[in-house]
Amino acid sequence: MDTKKLAEKVALVTGGSSGLGLATAKCFVAEGAHVFITGRRQPELDTAVKEIGDRVTGVRSDVSSLADLDELFATIKEQKGRLHILFANAGGGAFASLEQVTEAHFDKYFGINVKGTLFTVQKALPLMSAGGAIVITGSMVSIKGFPAFGVYAATKAALRSFARTWAVDLKGRNIRVNVVSPGTVVTPGYKTELGLSDEQIEQFKAQAAATTPLGRTGTPEEIAKTVLFLASDDSSFITGIELFVDGGAAQI
Repeated sequence: MDTKKLAEKVALVTGGSSGLGLATAKCFVAEGAHVFITGRRQPELDTAVKEIGDRVTGVRSDVSSLADLDELFATIKEQKGRLHILFANAGGGAFASLEQVTEAHFDKYFGINVKGTLFTVQKALPLMSAGGAIVITGSMVSIKGFPAFGVYAATKAALRSFARTWAVDLKGRNIRVNVVSPGTVVTPGYKTELGLSDEQIEQFKAQAAATTPLGRTGTPEEIAKTVLFLASDDSSFITGIELFVDGGAAQI
């Protein structure tokens, strides 16, 4: 008997080519799942698939494109016929003060984070049966005021609200919906999305560590273990929650 937590499970990790998504995909595979990962850039996606190794399928997909999502779920249906776990992780953000926010900035990040997550979940449901688990990537900034990060923070607050509603909408289907909200965890997105230099990242980490009870920033692997908990039967009586993995930063 296979004692791995996700043995025989099929999982989808959006935004799985780097950072939290890649760490979680590795964790899921190590626990026995076959994992589909998505990313917008084919080279990074190919590299991630090689890095993960076994039981992984990469599908180039932009969650803000409904046509891409339709192709993604058609691929999963054709290859596996079902989906047990969805980690709706794809997202992005950029700094812009209130005075600097443009319509394009707003539309881009609400399009990826909110619209993208909504339709990812909606289109996954036909493949999911009783016992399924949906985990959404939130952020501690949804409840903390970080300068020039308002649009991103609002998108994550919207996702937390969605999870409450969806937990009720899916009553009777035994599909659980939860949010994992990381604190400061440095990923490649700090350079590719936020545009920070190595020096700026180190300053950011130092500032975050100083205001965090555990005195440090987190790691992608620590987030991945929490997502595994919410995706597995270990959390079988948990739905609709937001679980902060932030070293205590948003709790004080």
